[in-house]
Amino acid sequence: MTVLPVHAIELKGAGSSAAAPLYRIWGEAYSKTNSNTLSYEPSGSSSGIKKIKESSVDFGASDVALPQADLKKFKLIQFPSAISGVVVIVNLPGIRSGDLHLNGDVIAKIFSGQIEDWNDPAIAALNPGVKLPSKTIQPFVRQDGSGTTYNFTDYLSKISKTWQTTFGKNFTINWNSKFTQVKGSSSISAAVRKTPYAISYIDYNYVVQDKLEVAQIQNHDGRYVMPSAEGFSAALAASSWKTQGTFEEMLTDKSGPKSWPITMGTFIITQQAAKNVETATATLKFFTWAFMNGDRFVNNVDFVRLPDALQARVFKEMTTVTDTAGKPLNWSLQ
Repeated sequence: MTVLPVHAIELKGAGSSAAAPLYRIWGEAYSKTNSNTLSYEPSGSSSGIKKIKESSVDFGASDVALPQADLKKFKLIQFPSAISGVVVIVNLPGIRSGDLHLNGDVIAKIFSGQIEDWNDPAIAALNPGVKLPSKTIQPFVRQDGSGTTYNFTDYLSKISKTWQTTFGKNFTINWNSKFTQVKGSSSISAAVRKTPYAISYIDYNYVVQDKLEVAQIQNHDGRYVMPSAEGFSAALAASSWKTQGTFEEMLTDKSGPKSWPITMGTFIITQQAAKNVETATATLKFFTWAFMNGDRFVNNVDFVRLPDALQARVFKEMTTVTDTAGKPLNWSLQ
């Protein structure tokens, strides 16, 4: 049996900027229970994946699940930590948050540069009675490798064949040269807040914390919905996550009258054969604590906790971590 370290350890994580508030609040609360601390770098999902593959961090964080082939090749495991969603945000003087209605086709045309004005007939058709400004749309997009971008473009690829053919889904996109590109969710939030007639996409927790203005989006069932924890939970319920534990399945464009159309999971990726037993054990112990005690913090940063059945699957994944000799690690909280 592997003996737990008695000295303080600084756990190092990197990746998803969307999930950074969650891991930081978990880390702050956990450090009050013992001497270990967490240092988290919100460098974007693709960066987090790269760093864990290189073993330069104790865990990577991504808003997109790695395929099984990659997990096997790099000897990694992954598990979801929480559920959230991508939200279209706007800065439209004179129009209240939620009054603007958009569907996937119009969103795709805006972010491909086909629709350039707020009073375009396609937008006006979705918003009878709303006085749309005769102003040029100012799109802000992510420059860095982003899981938020991946989920957003996965949704657009499902809705628009033109988008799928031209841009597809990815962590980075060859954006229109007229668009302003920035790094990280915090920069997106700041840019939209200070720029009239702006539009972008961002993670739900930033919407709540920064009081951003949002658009209602038409979901798979044709209903216009506001982003909410209820909508994310409805999309999760319409997936096979609960029944089969297939974490690789995207949660975008799920059926159900309440489902938020751009729901996403956020994931932790760690080494399956730990090169450093002390830090790997401490990492597993941290996430064990988080799932057992950290649910209230999930709600505090506007994420949706994993259902109990999914958490059970997560613990099962965590028990597969071994040292390089194949011996299971001891990460019990007792």
